[in-house]
Amino acid sequence: MSTDPLVIFTPSGKRGRFAKGTPVLTAARQLGVDLDSVCGGRGICSKCQVAPSYGEFPKHGVTVREGALSEWNSVEQRYDDIRGLPKGRRLGCQATVQGDIVVDVPPESQVHRQVVRKAASLRQIVMDPATKLYFVHVTEPDMHEPSGDLERLAVALKDEWGIEDIHAPLPVLAKLQKALRKGNWEVTVAVHRGSLDTRHRIVDVFPGFHEARIFGLAIDLGSTTIAAHLCDLRTGEVAASAGVMNPQIRFGEDLMSRVSYAMMNPGGEVEMTASVRAAIDDLTDQIATEAGIEADQILEAVFVCNPVMHHLLLGVDPVELGQAPFALATSDAMELQARDLDLTRMNDAAQVFVLPCIAGHVGADAAAVALSEEPGKSEDLVLIVDVGTNAELLLGNTTRVLACSSPTGPAFEGAQISSGQRAAPGAIERVEIDPETKEPRFRIIGNEHWSTDEGFGHPRITGICGSGIIEAVAEMRMAGILDDKGLIGSAEQTGTPRCVATGRTHAYVLYDGARFGGPLITVTQGDIRAIQLAKSALYAGARLLMDEMGVDRVDRITLAGAFGAHISPKHAMVLGMIPDAPLDRVRSAGNAAGTGARIALCSVTARRDIARIVRQITKVETAVAPKFQEHFVNANAIPHATDKFTELAQIVTLPDVSFNTGGGGSMGEDGRRRRRARAK
Repeated sequence: MSTDPLVIFTPSGKRGRFAKGTPVLTAARQLGVDLDSVCGGRGICSKCQVAPSYGEFPKHGVTVREGALSEWNSVEQRYDDIRGLPKGRRLGCQATVQGDIVVDVPPESQVHRQVVRKAASLRQIVMDPATKLYFVHVTEPDMHEPSGDLERLAVALKDEWGIEDIHAPLPVLAKLQKALRKGNWEVTVAVHRGSLDTRHRIVDVFPGFHEARIFGLAIDLGSTTIAAHLCDLRTGEVAASAGVMNPQIRFGEDLMSRVSYAMMNPGGEVEMTASVRAAIDDLTDQIATEAGIEADQILEAVFVCNPVMHHLLLGVDPVELGQAPFALATSDAMELQARDLDLTRMNDAAQVFVLPCIAGHVGADAAAVALSEEPGKSEDLVLIVDVGTNAELLLGNTTRVLACSSPTGPAFEGAQISSGQRAAPGAIERVEIDPETKEPRFRIIGNEHWSTDEGFGHPRITGICGSGIIEAVAEMRMAGILDDKGLIGSAEQTGTPRCVATGRTHAYVLYDGARFGGPLITVTQGDIRAIQLAKSALYAGARLLMDEMGVDRVDRITLAGAFGAHISPKHAMVLGMIPDAPLDRVRSAGNAAGTGARIALCSVTARRDIARIVRQITKVETAVAPKFQEHFVNANAIPHATDKFTELAQIVTLPDVSFNTGGGGSMGEDGRRRRRARAK
């Protein structure tokens, strides 16, 4: 067995063993990791910056000790002296492998940077913002009636606008006197009205009559991506949207891996909190630049996030969320100042509102979806599925609303897939397979043409993302390349040489880039299994909610989330990700959590409403539900072992094939017939 050090790259998950002294850049190139370099490894361009991580990594089965990389060298020091390297970063061309190491490739070091597809959807929102501008005339100071400038400003706000209970933080006090005198005792004041109390906080003050725009951020803090919408607090208009990868991925791709990291590494939660807050600061700068405004014009931020991210944003140890009874430090909505969270790029006195969580594994993001989609106001029974690394599901109507979470893992986002990657230019995102010839065609992000079109050309194809792998697996099932148990047939069984042997199993060749210097992209038996596990968890969660509601069908389905917005409803149903329903009753809501965040940003009433609504939602705990395992096992079949997909059968005929060469055939009521019909 090799004793060479193990090198693991995140977020790709690619790993391999390399001899001591191997440069990290060389290891990345040999594994096909997306790590940039322009200068050819001479330590000039700094494109190959990486962030090594140290400590216990149970998910990866390694312990990374100090000295796992070579010492800081003179080339890195020279670059740091001239241009500066962020703390904790190394140059991949200079740092060499000395022991087992986990290396994160930050977004700016990736050639094919992720497309964070969480754009703001169009939505009419009744404007009732917490932060508004007020123009007032303040009485000048008088030797005979001594009072402070703030106190006289408070009197003016009460007399002219009826605003009472005024408070001002130090950053406002520091500029108040100059603003009053420069404006000749007339100022425009940005006042924030409390959502959870009656206090009014002065956020900023401007000399004279001030008409400049003021803004707020609606931030969807996900486990994989952080998406933000910059909104005009007067009109609700979205001025810009931007997103970045969550840097916590290097501590673990799924939430429980991050909880485990905090458990195994003293101070790990502090490290994760610092990384995500720094990313939010960077995102604030990015979105302000994109909109052409100054960052201090951002006076407010609203956050929605799952429970683990909620705790790590607030600086709370998430360990209790990793074990029953999954207790939250608090489930209530919170109002804070940005500086309480060490967020320094927006206005010094900016206010923060964090939506309430529903329960231990159903967070503020699910509450935001409930605010956006309003299942409690639906006359028919609607299932809302927010698809992500951890899926949240809501089922309800005017009678009752239920919620649960389901640990789908990162497979739907391209992780744990042999040729998988996150959504970026060059990733296969759409797939079709001819059922007769078994030949595929596909589309990639960044190219509107199908691969069979004359105008497709041969841009660099880099891998397959989540929506692409879902369509590929579903198309393989519809084309008879895959049986209902998830087994890929051989070339002889399927009638196509694209099915190639890989040991005792088979893989389907989706793209062979040998002629064009590109990668070999296959769908392997391991890929199928990863998708089966993810979709089974999702479906089992939906079935538990349906059991609790006492129904075996839903009237309509809403797919939410950035990923859900790019899923084909037909392929999702063929795969068995979602329950059977008429396809015209399955729709995408886009980033519903982000929309809920924007609603809360623009409306104090909505904030108060959601604080009430979450208390009326019934949480179903999948971790202890007796029937979860039964539903999970039955959902392993494609689309399902026992549930009848009658609506799907009206538009798709799934081939009756079985590739179980062990003689067991497919299981079920028609098992004997299927064994006789086994493909030859």
